[in-house]
Amino acid sequence: MVDTGQWDWETAELTIDLKPWRDRFRWVEETCVSPDGEKIAAVVNLDEGVFSVCVNGEQWPETYDKVWHLRFMADGRLSALVARDGQWTVAIDGKPWEQWYDYVWNPLYTADGTRMAVAVQRDMRYCISVDGETWPNDFANMTYFALSRDGSCAAAAVQVEDVDSGQIHKFQEGAFTAALDGKAWDRRFVNVWNLAIGPDNKSLAAEVRLNLYEYTIAVDGRPWPQTYSCVWEPVFNPRTSQVVAPVRTAGKWTLAADGRILWNRSFVQLWHQAFDTEGKHLAAIVAPAYGRWTVAVDERPWDITFGEMVTDLVFSPDGGRVAALGKENSRWTVVVDGKAWSNRFIMAWQPVFSPDGSRVAAKVERDGRYTVAVDDSLWDRWCERIWPPRFNPAGDRLLIRRVEEGVYHRAVVPVDTIVK
Repeated sequence: MVDTGQWDWETAELTIDLKPWRDRFRWVEETCVSPDGEKIAAVVNLDEGVFSVCVNGEQWPETYDKVWHLRFMADGRLSALVARDGQWTVAIDGKPWEQWYDYVWNPLYTADGTRMAVAVQRDMRYCISVDGETWPNDFANMTYFALSRDGSCAAAAVQVEDVDSGQIHKFQEGAFTAALDGKAWDRRFVNVWNLAIGPDNKSLAAEVRLNLYEYTIAVDGRPWPQTYSCVWEPVFNPRTSQVVAPVRTAGKWTLAADGRILWNRSFVQLWHQAFDTEGKHLAAIVAPAYGRWTVAVDERPWDITFGEMVTDLVFSPDGGRVAALGKENSRWTVVVDGKAWSNRFIMAWQPVFSPDGSRVAAKVERDGRYTVAVDDSLWDRWCERIWPPRFNPAGDRLLIRRVEEGVYHRAVVPVDTIVK
Protein backbone atom coordinates (compact mmCIF):
# COMPACT_ATOMS: atom_id res chain seq x y z
CA MET A 1 0.00 0.00 0.00
CA VAL A 2 0.98 3.64 -0.37
CA ASP A 3 3.00 5.14 2.48
CA THR A 4 0.95 8.24 3.29
CA GLY A 5 3.46 9.16 5.99
CA GLN A 6 5.67 10.58 3.22
CA TRP A 7 2.98 13.07 2.17
CA ASP A 8 3.06 16.71 3.25
CA TRP A 9 0.88 16.88 6.38
CA GLU A 10 2.29 20.21 7.59
CA THR A 11 1.28 22.71 4.88
CA ALA A 12 -2.16 23.94 5.87
CA GLU A 13 -3.27 24.95 2.38
CA LEU A 14 -2.03 25.00 -1.21
CA THR A 15 -4.02 26.61 -4.04
CA ILE A 16 -3.94 26.37 -7.83
CA ASP A 17 -6.05 28.75 -9.93
CA LEU A 18 -7.78 26.76 -12.68
CA LYS A 19 -9.45 29.70 -14.41
CA PRO A 20 -6.45 30.55 -16.67
CA TRP A 21 -6.66 27.03 -18.10
CA ARG A 22 -9.97 27.86 -19.75
CA ASP A 23 -8.46 30.93 -21.40
CA ARG A 24 -5.43 28.99 -22.59
CA PHE A 25 -7.18 25.96 -24.14
CA ARG A 26 -10.23 25.54 -26.40
CA TRP A 27 -11.84 23.48 -23.66
CA VAL A 28 -10.90 21.73 -20.42
CA GLU A 29 -12.45 18.43 -19.39
CA GLU A 30 -13.15 17.24 -15.84
CA THR A 31 -10.22 17.48 -13.45
CA CYS A 32 -8.68 14.67 -11.42
CA VAL A 33 -6.40 14.97 -8.41
CA SER A 34 -3.41 12.93 -7.22
CA PRO A 35 -3.85 10.91 -4.01
CA ASP A 36 -1.46 13.21 -2.12
CA GLY A 37 -3.27 16.29 -3.43
CA GLU A 38 -0.11 17.83 -4.86
CA LYS A 39 -1.24 17.67 -8.50
CA ILE A 40 -4.46 18.42 -10.38
CA ALA A 41 -4.87 17.48 -14.03
CA ALA A 42 -7.35 17.56 -16.91
CA VAL A 43 -7.61 16.55 -20.54
CA VAL A 44 -7.39 19.70 -22.69
CA ASN A 45 -8.22 20.43 -26.31
CA LEU A 46 -5.71 22.52 -28.28
CA ASP A 47 -7.26 22.37 -31.75
CA GLU A 48 -9.63 20.28 -33.83
CA GLY A 49 -8.65 16.67 -33.07
CA VAL A 50 -5.62 17.73 -30.98
CA PHE A 51 -5.63 16.81 -27.28
CA SER A 52 -3.15 16.78 -24.43
CA VAL A 53 -3.13 16.90 -20.62
CA CYS A 54 -2.52 19.84 -18.32
CA VAL A 55 -0.99 19.13 -14.89
CA ASN A 56 -0.68 22.02 -12.41
CA GLY A 57 -0.72 24.38 -15.39
CA GLU A 58 1.98 22.49 -17.32
CA GLN A 59 0.99 20.79 -20.57
CA TRP A 60 2.27 17.34 -21.55
CA PRO A 61 4.74 17.72 -24.46
CA GLU A 62 2.97 14.97 -26.44
CA THR A 63 -0.34 15.57 -28.23
CA TYR A 64 -2.87 12.97 -29.34
CA ASP A 65 -5.98 12.62 -31.48
CA LYS A 66 -7.89 11.64 -28.34
CA VAL A 67 -7.17 11.36 -24.61
CA TRP A 68 -9.56 9.37 -22.46
CA HIS A 69 -9.92 7.99 -18.92
CA LEU A 70 -7.38 10.26 -17.23
CA ARG A 71 -6.56 8.87 -13.77
CA PHE A 72 -3.89 9.32 -11.12
CA MET A 73 -2.59 6.01 -9.84
CA ALA A 74 -1.96 5.40 -6.15
CA ASP A 75 1.76 6.15 -6.49
CA GLY A 76 1.03 9.59 -8.00
CA ARG A 77 1.72 8.80 -11.65
CA LEU A 78 -0.85 10.02 -14.17
CA SER A 79 -2.26 7.55 -16.70
CA ALA A 80 -4.50 7.98 -19.73
CA LEU A 81 -5.74 6.03 -22.72
CA VAL A 82 -4.54 7.85 -25.84
CA ALA A 83 -5.10 7.58 -29.58
CA ARG A 84 -3.02 8.64 -32.57
CA ASP A 85 -3.50 7.80 -36.26
CA GLY A 86 -6.22 5.27 -35.46
CA GLN A 87 -4.16 3.39 -32.88
CA TRP A 88 -4.50 3.35 -29.07
CA THR A 89 -2.18 2.82 -26.14
CA VAL A 90 -1.54 3.98 -22.55
CA ALA A 91 0.42 7.10 -21.66
CA ILE A 92 2.01 7.43 -18.21
CA ASP A 93 2.99 10.99 -17.24
CA GLY A 94 2.80 11.85 -20.94
CA LYS A 95 4.99 9.01 -22.21
CA PRO A 96 3.15 6.41 -24.31
CA TRP A 97 3.83 2.69 -24.13
CA GLU A 98 5.89 1.35 -27.03
CA GLN A 99 3.10 -1.01 -28.08
CA TRP A 100 0.06 0.46 -29.89
CA TYR A 101 -3.22 -1.34 -30.53
CA ASP A 102 -6.44 -1.03 -32.52
CA TYR A 103 -8.20 -0.24 -29.24
CA VAL A 104 -7.62 -0.31 -25.47
CA TRP A 105 -10.14 -0.16 -22.61
CA ASN A 106 -10.96 -1.22 -19.05
CA PRO A 107 -7.78 -0.11 -17.23
CA LEU A 108 -6.95 -1.93 -13.98
CA TYR A 109 -4.47 -0.73 -11.34
CA THR A 110 -2.74 -2.32 -8.37
CA ALA A 111 -3.52 -0.84 -4.96
CA ASP A 112 -0.05 0.68 -4.72
CA GLY A 113 -0.26 2.10 -8.24
CA THR A 114 2.96 0.52 -9.45
CA ARG A 115 1.38 -1.59 -12.21
CA MET A 116 -1.42 -1.17 -14.73
CA ALA A 117 -3.24 -3.43 -17.17
CA VAL A 118 -5.64 -2.79 -20.05
CA ALA A 119 -7.76 -4.92 -22.33
CA VAL A 120 -6.61 -4.59 -25.95
CA GLN A 121 -7.88 -5.34 -29.42
CA ARG A 122 -5.66 -5.96 -32.40
CA ASP A 123 -6.74 -7.40 -35.79
CA MET A 124 -10.17 -8.13 -34.30
CA ARG A 125 -8.61 -10.38 -31.64
CA TYR A 126 -8.49 -9.65 -27.91
CA CYS A 127 -6.01 -9.99 -25.05
CA ILE A 128 -4.53 -8.06 -22.10
CA SER A 129 -1.44 -5.88 -21.81
CA VAL A 130 0.27 -5.32 -18.44
CA ASP A 131 2.61 -2.32 -18.39
CA GLY A 132 2.90 -2.62 -22.17
CA GLU A 133 3.72 -6.34 -22.15
CA THR A 134 1.04 -8.10 -24.20
CA TRP A 135 -0.20 -11.65 -23.70
CA PRO A 136 1.36 -14.14 -26.16
CA ASN A 137 -2.11 -15.49 -27.04
CA ASP A 138 -5.25 -13.67 -28.15
CA PHE A 139 -8.89 -14.68 -28.40
CA ALA A 140 -12.06 -14.24 -30.48
CA ASN A 141 -13.79 -12.36 -27.65
CA MET A 142 -12.96 -11.29 -24.11
CA THR A 143 -14.95 -9.93 -21.17
CA TYR A 144 -14.60 -9.65 -17.37
CA PHE A 145 -11.04 -8.84 -16.30
CA ALA A 146 -8.92 -9.24 -13.19
CA LEU A 147 -5.46 -8.07 -12.12
CA SER A 148 -3.57 -9.75 -9.29
CA ARG A 149 -2.85 -7.83 -6.11
CA ASP A 150 0.80 -7.25 -7.08
CA GLY A 151 0.07 -6.80 -10.78
CA SER A 152 2.26 -9.71 -11.85
CA CYS A 153 -0.58 -11.50 -13.65
CA ALA A 154 -3.95 -10.79 -15.25
CA ALA A 155 -6.99 -12.83 -16.23
CA ALA A 156 -10.07 -12.61 -18.41
CA ALA A 157 -13.12 -14.56 -19.52
CA VAL A 158 -12.42 -15.52 -23.15
CA GLN A 159 -14.18 -17.08 -26.11
CA VAL A 160 -12.13 -19.94 -27.53
CA GLU A 161 -14.60 -21.15 -30.18
CA ASP A 162 -15.19 -18.95 -33.22
CA VAL A 163 -18.94 -19.42 -33.33
CA ASP A 164 -21.38 -17.51 -35.50
CA SER A 165 -23.94 -15.58 -33.47
CA GLY A 166 -26.76 -17.66 -34.96
CA GLN A 167 -25.28 -21.02 -33.97
CA ILE A 168 -27.04 -21.22 -30.63
CA HIS A 169 -26.38 -24.94 -30.24
CA LYS A 170 -22.64 -24.30 -30.49
CA PHE A 171 -22.78 -21.82 -27.62
CA GLN A 172 -24.73 -24.35 -25.55
CA GLU A 173 -21.95 -26.87 -26.14
CA GLY A 174 -19.48 -24.42 -24.59
CA ALA A 175 -17.51 -21.67 -26.28
CA PHE A 176 -16.07 -19.81 -23.28
CA THR A 177 -13.42 -20.36 -20.65
CA ALA A 178 -11.01 -18.30 -18.51
CA ALA A 179 -7.40 -17.40 -19.23
CA LEU A 180 -4.60 -16.48 -16.84
CA ASP A 181 -1.72 -14.58 -18.44
CA GLY A 182 -3.04 -15.67 -21.83
CA LYS A 183 -3.17 -19.39 -21.06
CA ALA A 184 -6.74 -20.66 -21.36
CA TRP A 185 -8.27 -23.42 -19.28
CA ASP A 186 -8.87 -26.70 -21.11
CA ARG A 187 -12.48 -26.92 -19.89
CA ARG A 188 -15.12 -24.94 -21.78
CA PHE A 189 -18.39 -23.53 -20.46
CA VAL A 190 -21.66 -22.06 -21.71
CA ASN A 191 -20.74 -18.78 -19.95
CA VAL A 192 -17.90 -17.43 -17.80
CA TRP A 193 -18.30 -14.30 -15.71
CA ASN A 194 -16.48 -12.49 -12.86
CA LEU A 195 -13.04 -13.79 -11.94
CA ALA A 196 -10.64 -13.64 -8.99
CA ILE A 197 -6.91 -14.33 -8.88
CA GLY A 198 -5.58 -16.11 -5.79
CA PRO A 199 -3.01 -14.63 -3.42
CA ASP A 200 -0.39 -17.04 -4.83
CA ASN A 201 -0.88 -15.48 -8.31
CA LYS A 202 -1.34 -19.00 -9.69
CA SER A 203 -4.96 -19.88 -8.95
CA LEU A 204 -7.92 -18.46 -10.83
CA ALA A 205 -11.61 -18.73 -9.89
CA ALA A 206 -14.65 -17.72 -11.95
CA GLU A 207 -18.43 -17.89 -12.13
CA VAL A 208 -19.39 -20.47 -14.75
CA ARG A 209 -22.54 -21.80 -16.37
CA LEU A 210 -22.43 -25.54 -17.13
CA ASN A 211 -25.64 -25.72 -19.17
CA LEU A 212 -28.91 -23.83 -19.49
CA TYR A 213 -29.85 -24.44 -15.86
CA GLU A 214 -26.78 -25.18 -13.71
CA TYR A 215 -24.21 -22.74 -12.36
CA THR A 216 -21.16 -23.18 -10.16
CA ILE A 217 -17.64 -21.86 -9.47
CA ALA A 218 -14.63 -23.19 -11.35
CA VAL A 219 -11.12 -23.01 -9.91
CA ASP A 220 -8.21 -23.51 -12.30
CA GLY A 221 -10.63 -25.00 -14.81
CA ARG A 222 -12.20 -27.50 -12.42
CA PRO A 223 -15.84 -26.86 -11.46
CA TRP A 224 -17.01 -27.40 -7.94
CA PRO A 225 -18.87 -30.74 -7.75
CA GLN A 226 -21.94 -28.94 -6.43
CA THR A 227 -24.18 -26.99 -8.82
CA TYR A 228 -26.64 -24.19 -8.06
CA SER A 229 -29.49 -22.29 -9.66
CA CYS A 230 -27.24 -19.20 -9.65
CA VAL A 231 -23.89 -17.96 -8.28
CA TRP A 232 -22.17 -14.59 -7.85
CA GLU A 233 -18.56 -13.43 -8.03
CA PRO A 234 -16.00 -15.53 -6.10
CA VAL A 235 -13.27 -14.16 -3.83
CA PHE A 236 -10.18 -15.76 -2.31
CA ASN A 237 -9.49 -15.73 1.40
CA PRO A 238 -6.14 -13.86 1.52
CA ARG A 239 -4.95 -16.04 4.41
CA THR A 240 -6.07 -19.55 3.43
CA SER A 241 -6.65 -19.22 -0.36
CA GLN A 242 -10.12 -20.71 0.17
CA VAL A 243 -12.57 -19.66 -2.56
CA VAL A 244 -15.84 -18.18 -1.28
CA ALA A 245 -18.86 -17.29 -3.41
CA PRO A 246 -22.58 -16.53 -2.97
CA VAL A 247 -24.74 -19.43 -4.18
CA ARG A 248 -28.48 -19.82 -4.63
CA THR A 249 -29.96 -23.08 -3.42
CA ALA A 250 -33.51 -24.01 -2.43
CA GLY A 251 -34.67 -20.53 -3.41
CA LYS A 252 -32.36 -18.67 -1.00
CA TRP A 253 -28.81 -17.30 -1.04
CA THR A 254 -25.91 -18.19 1.22
CA LEU A 255 -22.10 -18.41 1.06
CA ALA A 256 -20.20 -21.50 -0.05
CA ALA A 257 -16.49 -22.16 0.38
CA ASP A 258 -14.72 -24.59 -1.99
CA GLY A 259 -18.11 -26.05 -2.87
CA ARG A 260 -19.38 -26.54 0.66
CA ILE A 261 -21.93 -24.36 2.43
CA LEU A 262 -20.05 -21.95 4.68
CA TRP A 263 -22.83 -19.87 6.23
CA ASN A 264 -25.70 -21.87 7.68
CA ARG A 265 -28.00 -18.86 7.45
CA SER A 266 -29.73 -18.10 4.14
CA PHE A 267 -31.00 -14.78 2.77
CA VAL A 268 -33.32 -13.50 0.07
CA GLN A 269 -30.16 -12.08 -1.57
CA LEU A 270 -26.46 -12.08 -0.73
CA TRP A 271 -23.54 -10.60 -2.65
CA HIS A 272 -20.46 -8.32 -2.59
CA GLN A 273 -18.78 -10.45 0.06
CA ALA A 274 -15.39 -9.24 1.32
CA PHE A 275 -12.67 -10.42 3.68
CA ASP A 276 -10.67 -8.18 5.96
CA THR A 277 -6.99 -7.90 5.00
CA GLU A 278 -6.00 -10.78 7.32
CA GLY A 279 -8.76 -13.10 6.11
CA LYS A 280 -10.17 -13.54 9.61
CA HIS A 281 -13.55 -11.89 9.08
CA LEU A 282 -16.03 -12.15 6.22
CA ALA A 283 -18.85 -9.71 5.50
CA ALA A 284 -21.46 -9.45 2.75
CA ILE A 285 -24.39 -7.31 1.68
CA VAL A 286 -27.58 -9.27 2.32
CA ALA A 287 -31.38 -9.05 2.19
CA PRO A 288 -32.85 -10.76 5.28
CA ALA A 289 -36.34 -10.09 3.88
CA TYR A 290 -37.61 -9.10 0.47
CA GLY A 291 -36.78 -5.45 -0.26
CA ARG A 292 -34.79 -4.90 2.97
CA TRP A 293 -30.99 -4.65 2.84
CA THR A 294 -28.21 -4.74 5.42
CA VAL A 295 -24.73 -6.14 6.09
CA ALA A 296 -23.92 -9.51 7.63
CA VAL A 297 -20.55 -9.92 9.35
CA ASP A 298 -19.39 -13.48 10.00
CA GLU A 299 -22.94 -14.64 9.23
CA ARG A 300 -24.64 -12.25 11.69
CA PRO A 301 -26.78 -9.53 10.02
CA TRP A 302 -27.00 -6.04 11.42
CA ASP A 303 -30.34 -5.16 13.02
CA ILE A 304 -30.73 -2.04 10.87
CA THR A 305 -32.08 -2.47 7.32
CA PHE A 306 -32.66 -0.18 4.32
CA GLY A 307 -35.39 -0.34 1.72
CA GLU A 308 -33.50 0.89 -1.36
CA MET A 309 -29.84 -0.08 -1.24
CA VAL A 310 -26.77 -0.97 0.79
CA THR A 311 -23.40 -0.62 -0.95
CA ASP A 312 -19.68 0.24 -0.60
CA LEU A 313 -18.96 -2.20 2.23
CA VAL A 314 -15.49 -1.69 3.72
CA PHE A 315 -13.49 -3.12 6.64
CA SER A 316 -11.33 -1.00 8.93
CA PRO A 317 -7.58 -1.61 8.49
CA ASP A 318 -7.45 -3.88 11.55
CA GLY A 319 -10.58 -5.79 10.46
CA GLY A 320 -12.42 -4.98 13.67
CA ARG A 321 -15.05 -2.66 12.21
CA VAL A 322 -17.25 -2.53 9.11
CA ALA A 323 -18.87 0.45 7.39
CA ALA A 324 -21.19 0.81 4.41
CA LEU A 325 -23.68 3.18 2.78
CA GLY A 326 -27.44 2.77 3.18
CA LYS A 327 -30.25 4.36 1.19
CA GLU A 328 -33.81 4.88 2.42
CA ASN A 329 -36.47 7.30 1.10
CA SER A 330 -34.08 8.60 -1.58
CA ARG A 331 -31.51 9.67 1.04
CA TRP A 332 -28.11 8.18 1.82
CA THR A 333 -26.32 7.79 5.12
CA VAL A 334 -23.19 6.12 6.50
CA VAL A 335 -23.61 3.01 8.63
CA VAL A 336 -20.83 1.86 10.95
CA ASP A 337 -21.03 -1.43 12.85
CA GLY A 338 -24.78 -1.50 12.31
CA LYS A 339 -25.46 2.05 13.53
CA ALA A 340 -26.54 4.73 11.05
CA TRP A 341 -25.41 8.34 11.19
CA SER A 342 -28.20 10.84 11.88
CA ASN A 343 -27.21 12.97 8.88
CA ARG A 344 -28.86 12.19 5.53
CA PHE A 345 -27.53 13.16 2.11
CA ILE A 346 -28.48 13.35 -1.57
CA MET A 347 -25.37 11.22 -2.16
CA ALA A 348 -22.51 9.74 -0.17
CA TRP A 349 -19.32 7.93 -1.16
CA GLN A 350 -17.53 4.92 0.30
CA PRO A 351 -16.58 5.48 3.96
CA VAL A 352 -12.90 5.89 4.83
CA PHE A 353 -11.50 4.57 8.13
CA SER A 354 -8.62 6.18 9.99
CA PRO A 355 -5.56 3.90 10.23
CA ASP A 356 -6.47 2.79 13.76
CA GLY A 357 -10.12 2.31 12.81
CA SER A 358 -11.42 4.72 15.46
CA ARG A 359 -12.83 7.33 13.04
CA VAL A 360 -14.85 7.23 9.82
CA ALA A 361 -15.01 9.93 7.16
CA ALA A 362 -16.86 10.25 3.85
CA LYS A 363 -17.46 12.60 0.96
CA VAL A 364 -21.14 13.69 0.94
CA GLU A 365 -23.50 15.82 -1.13
CA ARG A 366 -26.49 18.05 -0.39
CA ASP A 367 -28.26 20.26 -2.94
CA GLY A 368 -25.44 19.98 -5.47
CA ARG A 369 -22.74 21.03 -2.99
CA TYR A 370 -20.15 18.77 -1.40
CA THR A 371 -18.34 18.48 1.90
CA VAL A 372 -16.67 15.94 4.20
CA ALA A 373 -18.34 14.26 7.17
CA VAL A 374 -16.43 12.67 10.06
CA ASP A 375 -18.18 10.52 12.66
CA ASP A 376 -21.53 12.11 11.72
CA SER A 377 -20.18 15.68 12.03
CA LEU A 378 -20.02 17.93 8.96
CA TRP A 379 -17.15 20.14 7.89
CA ASP A 380 -18.40 23.73 7.74
CA ARG A 381 -17.37 24.31 4.11
CA TRP A 382 -19.54 23.25 1.16
CA CYS A 383 -17.76 23.15 -2.20
CA GLU A 384 -18.55 22.90 -5.89
CA ARG A 385 -16.35 19.80 -6.05
CA ILE A 386 -14.54 17.64 -3.53
CA TRP A 387 -12.67 14.33 -3.49
CA PRO A 388 -12.84 11.57 -0.85
CA PRO A 389 -10.83 12.52 2.26
CA ARG A 390 -7.65 10.79 3.40
CA PHE A 391 -6.41 10.40 6.99
CA ASN A 392 -2.80 10.93 8.02
CA PRO A 393 -1.08 7.95 9.71
CA ALA A 394 -1.89 9.31 13.19
CA GLY A 395 -5.57 9.71 12.29
CA ASP A 396 -5.77 13.25 13.67
CA ARG A 397 -5.62 15.14 10.34
CA LEU A 398 -7.51 14.93 7.07
CA LEU A 399 -6.31 15.73 3.58
CA ILE A 400 -9.21 17.51 1.85
CA ARG A 401 -8.96 18.23 -1.87
CA ARG A 402 -11.61 20.56 -3.23
CA VAL A 403 -12.50 23.14 -5.90
CA GLU A 404 -14.24 26.41 -5.03
CA GLU A 405 -14.96 29.18 -7.54
CA GLY A 406 -12.48 27.79 -10.06
CA VAL A 407 -9.61 27.43 -7.57
CA TYR A 408 -8.21 24.10 -6.42
CA HIS A 409 -7.42 23.86 -2.70
CA ARG A 410 -5.29 21.22 -1.01
CA ALA A 411 -5.97 21.53 2.72
CA VAL A 412 -4.76 19.65 5.78
CA VAL A 413 -7.51 19.93 8.38
CA PRO A 414 -7.28 18.81 12.03
CA VAL A 415 -10.02 16.26 12.67
CA ASP A 416 -10.99 17.93 15.95
CA THR A 417 -12.04 21.06 14.02
CA ILE A 418 -14.75 18.93 12.36
CA VAL A 419 -15.66 16.60 15.23
CA LYS A 420 -16.22 18.84 18.24
